[in-house]
Amino acid sequence: MPVVFFSFLAILDQRFCCFVLFKNTNVLQQWNLHLIVSGKSVIIRRDNFDRIFTKIGVVEMKVAKFGGSSLASGEQLKKVFEIVVSDPERKIVVVSAPGKRNSDDIKVTDLLIEAAEQQLRGDNGEHLIEDVVSRYASIAEELNISESVVTGIHENLMALLHADQTNPKRYLDTLKASGEDNNAKLVAGYFQSLGVEAQYINPKKAGLIVTDEGGFTKVLPESYDRLYALRDEPGIIVFPGFFGYTLDGDVLTFSRSGSDITGSILANGVKADLYENFTDVDAVYAVNPNVVSNPKGIRELTYREMRELSYAGFSVFHDEALIPAFRAGIPVHIQNTNNPAAQGTRIVSTRDNTNGPVIGIASDKGFCSIYISKYLMNREVGFGRKLLHILEDYGVSYEHIPSGIDDVTLILRQDQMKGEAEKKIISRIKKELHADEVNVEHDLALIMVVGEGMRHNVGTTARASKALAEAKVNIEMINQGSSEVSMMFGVKGHNEETAIQALYHEFF
Repeated sequence: MPVVFFSFLAILDQRFCCFVLFKNTNVLQQWNLHLIVSGKSVIIRRDNFDRIFTKIGVVEMKVAKFGGSSLASGEQLKKVFEIVVSDPERKIVVVSAPGKRNSDDIKVTDLLIEAAEQQLRGDNGEHLIEDVVSRYASIAEELNISESVVTGIHENLMALLHADQTNPKRYLDTLKASGEDNNAKLVAGYFQSLGVEAQYINPKKAGLIVTDEGGFTKVLPESYDRLYALRDEPGIIVFPGFFGYTLDGDVLTFSRSGSDITGSILANGVKADLYENFTDVDAVYAVNPNVVSNPKGIRELTYREMRELSYAGFSVFHDEALIPAFRAGIPVHIQNTNNPAAQGTRIVSTRDNTNGPVIGIASDKGFCSIYISKYLMNREVGFGRKLLHILEDYGVSYEHIPSGIDDVTLILRQDQMKGEAEKKIISRIKKELHADEVNVEHDLALIMVVGEGMRHNVGTTARASKALAEAKVNIEMINQGSSEVSMMFGVKGHNEETAIQALYHEFF
């Protein structure tokens, strides 16, 4: 790493050259840069400036992702523009499809999904495509963007609507991904209309390659090396979120709200210094503000804490989006498009545990439990494998498995137990595992009490249990991982809000 001394920066001509004093100019020559050496100074072409300072760690790069609510109207897009151009380090902008303008509105992605499903049923989804185009047209009109942009969007959507339907999953993914893709083109066009150097880049061109799992695709590791080349692209890059391409060139989407995932992948790929996620709240709150009024905002939390909270219902950030950023050690900053001056919430690798044992409380409904009891279960080799194999045969995944020496409880999302699936699973457990007792309980809520500080505070479980008891909430089950980052409490669904309020007032 060269030792760098700065003499001064000056605008020499239209090429914006710079004077920089380096201890060893041989390092620059190794980077194949065009140099003019004059004494102890080096004159560097402006188009090489970022490359040099990125390599020596002076110039930072940020990836900024904007959600659907931040792009729902022309007025919102103006805010996005001001945020992006206010910081020259915001090199890459990842966009979602336009979201809801108000509580009664419909997201563009939902319109596209419904259009695709109508076509697959043999109906005509063109009226829904017209609704989508009108959303883009409204934004374009507010911002005085050329009509040709909207015309191109209309032609693209109609072509996709009437494309080959031989593979329904491919067809659906391609159409629903077009919301982000066309919005990225519109946003890039808006930036350009205001004299800002910006370009739309398609994930295929960038090298974002994904696995062949429609609707739940994952990034392939080789994508990261390809994405690094985005650092050398001129101007601001506007990149569509939510999808990538298979090795065969097919469009496939991530899970819903997957633009968060795209942003994190790009941050990892270009080795960004920060991944900014702009949404419509000032911070991640310690609890759902719809359940507890004016909850405490979280200034900083770890990846592990955010993963636990996102899993259990915190919708402000996609839990899968943490993985690429976490693996690259890139901090995430959640901010408000409507109030960018707010402090927001930072997600980091480690933090000082100075704010008590608990950082946040989250909950989610729609769970069921299968309780299985068998005497001497602990001595039966392969019991757990056989049990999970039965679930696998019906495509059912589990969330938690609290257990004792003679019993085990499976916690499942009950929407997986549709039709005859539940009866068949229970029947096989009784028949194949010779269980003494099998009981199913529906409509449970899981409450996660999360905090790295629990490892260093004695009595956290006792405090939580006492708070629930005083609120007259019965604990149906409890589970704590060995990491001691979270505790899970299972309660009846109708007790969810009462339980959350009791726990919040105990710890905050």
